[in-house]
Amino acid sequence: MRTETPPTVRLEDYRPSDHLIDRVELDVRLDPHDTRVTATLALRPNPAGRSGAPLVLDGDDLTLLALELDGQALAPEAYRAEPSGLRLHAPPQRPFTLRIETRLDPTANTRLMGLYRSNGVYCTQCEADGFRRITYFLDRPDVLSIYTTRIEAKREAAPVLLGNGNPVEAGEVAGTGRHYAIWHDPLPKPAYLFALVGGRLDRVSKSFTTMEGRSVEIAVYVEPGKADRAAYALDAVERSMAWDERAFGRAYDLDVFNVVAVSDFNMGAMENKGLNIFNDKYVLASPETATDADYAAIEAIIAHEYFHNWSGNRVTCRDWFQLCLKEGLTVFRDQEFSSDMRSRAVHRIAEVRTLRARQFPEDAGPLAHPVRPKQYAEINNFYTATVYEKGAEIVRMLRTLIGEAAFRAGMDRYFADNDGTAATVEDFLKAFEAVTGRDLARFAEWYERPGTPRVAVSGLYDPAARTYRLTFRQTRPGAGADAPPLVIPICLGLVGADGPLDGATSARVEAGVFVLDAAEDEVAFENVAAEPVPSLFRAFSAPVRVESPLDDAARMTLLRHDPDSFNRWEAAQRIALGLMARRARGETSGTAAADAFVAALDAFLDAEALRDPAFAAQILVLPSEGDLADEIGTEIDPDAILSARQALRCRLGASLRERLTRLRETLAEPAGTPFSPDAAAAGRRALRNAALDLIAAADAAAGTALAQAQIEEATNMTDRLAGLATLALLSGEAREAALAAFAERYADEPLVLDKWFAIQATIPEEGTVARIRRLQSHPAFAMTNPNRVRSLIGSFSLSNPTQFNRPDGAGYGLVAETVLALDGTNPQVAARLMTAFGPWRRLEPGRRSAAEAALRRIVATPGLSRDVADIATRSVAG
Repeated sequence: MRTETPPTVRLEDYRPSDHLIDRVELDVRLDPHDTRVTATLALRPNPAGRSGAPLVLDGDDLTLLALELDGQALAPEAYRAEPSGLRLHAPPQRPFTLRIETRLDPTANTRLMGLYRSNGVYCTQCEADGFRRITYFLDRPDVLSIYTTRIEAKREAAPVLLGNGNPVEAGEVAGTGRHYAIWHDPLPKPAYLFALVGGRLDRVSKSFTTMEGRSVEIAVYVEPGKADRAAYALDAVERSMAWDERAFGRAYDLDVFNVVAVSDFNMGAMENKGLNIFNDKYVLASPETATDADYAAIEAIIAHEYFHNWSGNRVTCRDWFQLCLKEGLTVFRDQEFSSDMRSRAVHRIAEVRTLRARQFPEDAGPLAHPVRPKQYAEINNFYTATVYEKGAEIVRMLRTLIGEAAFRAGMDRYFADNDGTAATVEDFLKAFEAVTGRDLARFAEWYERPGTPRVAVSGLYDPAARTYRLTFRQTRPGAGADAPPLVIPICLGLVGADGPLDGATSARVEAGVFVLDAAEDEVAFENVAAEPVPSLFRAFSAPVRVESPLDDAARMTLLRHDPDSFNRWEAAQRIALGLMARRARGETSGTAAADAFVAALDAFLDAEALRDPAFAAQILVLPSEGDLADEIGTEIDPDAILSARQALRCRLGASLRERLTRLRETLAEPAGTPFSPDAAAAGRRALRNAALDLIAAADAAAGTALAQAQIEEATNMTDRLAGLATLALLSGEAREAALAAFAERYADEPLVLDKWFAIQATIPEEGTVARIRRLQSHPAFAMTNPNRVRSLIGSFSLSNPTQFNRPDGAGYGLVAETVLALDGTNPQVAARLMTAFGPWRRLEPGRRSAAEAALRRIVATPGLSRDVADIATRSVAG
């Protein structure tokens, strides 16, 4: 049973459930405060479990009303029922039926786990362990059951009743004003994939015919009056279905696929079988309310949840230690989908930006853990960038190692061998071993060890022999001397002063890939006509930190001539990082290096900005303050970092102003051009807005005028918000007037106001903490809504390094107060806010001390939830 201070759960202690549940029949009678749930469970002893073991069902804050075994009420001495669990001391050693009735108060469920009511809509969230808040159950992912669900509610309050699977029956409950719907899911699933929805919702739909000839009704349900904003999400579902058939041979397997958007949701979305429930920010979109980034996120997250139908639902995970098996694999799949829908090069850059901003710091901080953790105290705290993003990078490395054809064959084998089961990482790798004949035991080390590996590279050119030798040495932080080296695929090539050196050959490079599987190794190239610049880890072929001897001149060669777009971008980023890091450290490097960088960017824009505006925009966006902090490493001073970044933005804006101004004019859309969220149009807007940012950094007056004009003339949210974001960095009356006008214009648009909150939360000025405290009293802000909290407090803590890390500790104090205020009502959101403290040990001593004091204040607070206690304790101890 669940306790307030649960024991640590360890992977090595896994054992199968002592009982199995073959069928689940649920009767859910919805009421705002008095919902009744009757669960009829068809149980049997598990042959793989312990013979004669008691039946122990999970619960969480449940009230038991009735309990029957095979139709007979159980004697009180036969069981023990508590809010946290139900135990039958001596269950039958044969198949039997257990009927359990519980009572719930959905309106009071502020944790947004289990069954809750939000804005008049009943909905569920059961991953990871929310189903135990609905009824007593074996709430673990390796217990798979067939579900039939009857949902009943007042028709006026909930005319729409949705469940998992296919609709079976619907009708009226005579004389009550209530109606019902019965749903049946023919495929076995774990309890975490259960879902139901009831409420007043509008619907948009279309039909899709699968490659197997099945006609599927796709529907998206939204709050009344918002159906016109669901079209893009509906289209994304259809494109996801078609793409998964082409790319992975996976067809949908039910007659309906439903998506529901709700306004209060702890996560982005949930892949419940046949009934995906979404945070409404990842469904609702119109040109007036959604940015290009919003459209891209909707497309990606719709795809992610749909792709779970196979990588997560049809094949689920045996235990929560295998979370990466469904999440990392599905992130990889949605990344491939988005790359095919948009620019593959630009999307890869965005993926790596996210990985470096979120996962690399996590790997270097007190919350570091393997992609497959070995233990946990609270599983909700392991829905992390390491599991998701690094998990996806491991799948990508596997494909690089074995090739695309073998990877597709291995995926087919994995799905075929494990369909309808709860699998492990070993099951996943075994499928690829079977189709390739390779031993992947060494590769599996990627799942087992925390920390970001480092690969040091050196090169030596012999002009007489026309050979070039690259030496690689890998190390892992925290790994012992006897730790086996990782298997690291390195996509590489050689570039000369005039372009790629395609005539160079190496016996150890196959299809452009060298595999580093030793602590130190080397690769030699022959027929190298001139001293080359090595292009390493093309397309970011492994999630490592690279230490190379390349100077700025070599990197400019890559920027000009590398056929790999990612490494062209990386070259520009590394040059900018070097310039900013030297300034942040107080070093003097003269102006020659900056002048050369400006000239290189000017030449790049002249040659290629109009050919690929989306890629050019990525080149112009400087590394973030977080990237620069990561580069400096220790004794970090966020104020010095911000100053260094602003100085380089100013330099680029001043030097490139004429070209940037012409680009803005050339790329402006003619009046009357209809808005389109496609990649080409989004790329043009991205470059115009990157140019605006640099111009404003160099000339506040010109930037203010341009930003004001853009806000007034914009025909879409992308340009309007970019103008407001630029103006927000320029203090003065114009900024405050624009912020006030924006809030008035979108007073009835919560998702748009989230953007308004976030922009103000990230202003890097001393008054921001006071501004946030005022905004917490704004009528549109609500601590009960996760989106509002993330937009204001989350944006501040994660995206405003100077003010979150104020030397006086006021930023830490603000976040600590919010965490403690939220902990009693929504501990999941509270715990996630705390991850911003991750890099605190790398700060300079004054800030380090203030951050530690805030953390210890949280740790010392009595009655913490296990979610917050886990993060706080690990943050202090790490």
